[in-house]
Amino acid sequence: MKIVAVTACTAGIAHTYIVAEKIQNAAEEAGHWCKVETQGSAGVQNRITEEEAQSADVVIFSHDIAIRDTERFAGKKIVDIPISMALKNPKSLIATIEKKLGVQK
Repeated sequence: MKIVAVTACTAGIAHTYIVAEKIQNAAEEAGHWCKVETQGSAGVQNRITEEEAQSADVVIFSHDIAIRDTERFAGKKIVDIPISMALKNPKSLIATIEKKLGVQK
């Protein structure tokens, strides 16, 4: 499965980057390709391209503030969750997405 994600927290410092790493690691451990964009105090980093967005099977928005440039993901399956949910249990997040999309392992 191809996953793209965008993380953004209120302060745009710690949680934005911690959650990005947790989602990336959980997805890769489950055998999926993943790219995570951060929208934090340093601006947008690791920006997801239009091509990556459109070829993704699922998009994860993990945030406490508005995500910028969401039009890139028009027509995609989107999982929109608070940043705390991905912070607490990223493996469960990926497993739930797999189940909902019927991904066979």
